[in-house]
Amino acid sequence: MQSIIEVEQLEKLYKKKQALKKISFRVQRGEIFGFLGPSGSGKTTTVKILTSQLLYTSGRVNVLGSDPGRNRQSPFLGKIGVLTDNSGLYERLSVYDNLLLFCRLYGVADQRIEAVLESVNLTEDMHTLVGRLSKGMKQRVTLARTILHEPDILFLDEPTSALDPVNSARIQETLREMNRRGTTIFLTTHNMQEAEDLCHRVAFLNNGEISALDTPQALRLQYGDRSITVTTRKGKQVIQPNEASADYVRNLMNGGELLAIHSNEPTLGDIFVRLTGRGLE
Repeated sequence: MQSIIEVEQLEKLYKKKQALKKISFRVQRGEIFGFLGPSGSGKTTTVKILTSQLLYTSGRVNVLGSDPGRNRQSPFLGKIGVLTDNSGLYERLSVYDNLLLFCRLYGVADQRIEAVLESVNLTEDMHTLVGRLSKGMKQRVTLARTILHEPDILFLDEPTSALDPVNSARIQETLREMNRRGTTIFLTTHNMQEAEDLCHRVAFLNNGEISALDTPQALRLQYGDRSITVTTRKGKQVIQPNEASADYVRNLMNGGELLAIHSNEPTLGDIFVRLTGRGLE
């Protein structure tokens, strides 16, 4: 599979502080790639480098076939979409007029506006002034603007952080649909469940270094407890999966004693804490 983002030995220094410590990774075309870590770990610095907002100190970076630090022209910028905590919306304009402005900038047909507003559940608010919207609604407007031109790569920084569960689910489905149509997504988030639900692979970033990189399932298997918890009418017990325990569980089922059974796999958050000793907040 073709790599759409290539990072090799990437280093970024701010005066004497080493924000990124020679990190390397690749993102495949059509992948949803999670870049996970606590505040101050280097996630935002990495995204700014990949989107040509910041120059790096050393290493090699290739996005869509070229170095973003040397390719700050409109053809490159027109192929990416970037969602950050700085919305840049015009609060005295309506939702519709904000998007109309960007239709003109991207050369996108006006009819695209209604489609993206539907995808972020804002159709009924299209004529509301942005300044009157809640924080979560503004975030959805920003996402609508980010996907307006159907970019090859989406760089999303906490896309559902201010949203309620219903709208979070709506946005996640929108991202899945865009990914099914071929959009590559580079996602940073503190929401480990969101990362597990959306990402094909994840990288853990801590203090400017990548601690682990793999699929969520592979990480759970690598760092997980293979035990199983069974709940019976007498309570819960933890057992190890083997031939004897399989017979035991079968007997519980046949006797109507088994109420529940589940594997004791760790969450991505559990794995991150184990690898780094730090939480994700």
